[in-house]
Amino acid sequence: MTQMVIIGGGQAAGQAVASLRQEGFDGKIVLIGEESTLPYQRPPLSKAYLSGAVAAEKLLVRPEKFYEDRDVDVHLGTTVTAIDPDQKTVTTTEGSFDFDKLLIATGSTPRKLSIPGSDLNGIHYLRTMADVDAIRAQMTNAKRLCIVGGGYIGLEVASVAVSAGLSVDVLEMESRILQRVTTPFMSAFYHQLHEGRGVKIHTETGCSGFRGADQSVTHVQCGETEIEADLVIVGIGIIPNIQLALDAGLACDNGITVDDHCQTSHPDIYAAGDCTNHPNPILGRRLRLESVPNAMDQARTAAANMLGGDKAYAAVPWFWSDQYELKLQMLGFSADGDASVLRGNPETLQFAQFYLHDGKVVAVDAVNSPKEFMVAKQLFGHSVAADDLANPEIDLKSLLPSA
Repeated sequence: MTQMVIIGGGQAAGQAVASLRQEGFDGKIVLIGEESTLPYQRPPLSKAYLSGAVAAEKLLVRPEKFYEDRDVDVHLGTTVTAIDPDQKTVTTTEGSFDFDKLLIATGSTPRKLSIPGSDLNGIHYLRTMADVDAIRAQMTNAKRLCIVGGGYIGLEVASVAVSAGLSVDVLEMESRILQRVTTPFMSAFYHQLHEGRGVKIHTETGCSGFRGADQSVTHVQCGETEIEADLVIVGIGIIPNIQLALDAGLACDNGITVDDHCQTSHPDIYAAGDCTNHPNPILGRRLRLESVPNAMDQARTAAANMLGGDKAYAAVPWFWSDQYELKLQMLGFSADGDASVLRGNPETLQFAQFYLHDGKVVAVDAVNSPKEFMVAKQLFGHSVAADDLANPEIDLKSLLPSA
């Protein structure tokens, strides 16, 4: 009997299981996850799950019964130690599994700080459900939270924590928050938003160490200055989990190198999600994305092709971030634009910033503007007059190219 093995515990792994069965595969599926939980959604971890608004079972990509009903052999709390592409085996802490086709969906790991005091209690990273459980337990009695890193994860946590009554400081090494991922305009908007809610943001401020008492953190050191903190969350980026692939001799370059079929350098091994570096024919370059839509779409593509299909992955990247009552939806990359157009008024906390290149829409940042975001998906790559985009009296749908 043909056997498919999937390594991973996130949305790509969960979707791949579903897609294999939806595509009609009736052979054996083995799912191997390092965490003790079935595949689950990670984006709510820093938002609704951290705040307590969403329970753990609501995070699951599929409920336990789904795997039982579809005869999936699930191995949780199991670490894969090696992949042998020649023998087509996966070795784990439980034993080894043969595969006809293998999907690697190992995701990513938070980048760690290695500075004085970084091993003190009370210093956390946020990637897993267990990470957030530990943070939530400490937040109950914590008074002062310091977040190292002014990216989306850090700012989402800041919004939850300050809303829960904690004093919150955010440290950002660059000259503005979100500098790596968005424009000065959007950085300034979110800086003002957070400071207006009581978050203290320190730009051009690095973390040089931690000081503590009784093995627990009490202060974050920033060169000559210190910030008092009894809880620290570090969010300074992630590293794709590629070591298994590297050890197996698979091609890797800022992720596991795959083609548009999600196939690695070995014809029977596929990869999907945050751990992959893939070609994007729409943007004309290779990307490694930390994105749920990318993970889900790649999983569907990989599953089809593991079964002998000929499905190519090509999609415009999109993302979202929930902070306070604001939902930011992002399409494409603002850095690809050479001009920007504002539709709406940021003071109302409802607007869309469009980015154009040679007059064509290449990206949008939409705050509490889901309709603009949905139309922007259809406008992507098309020439649109900037004045029309900016004019709220003009229905965006009227700007869509005629069929």
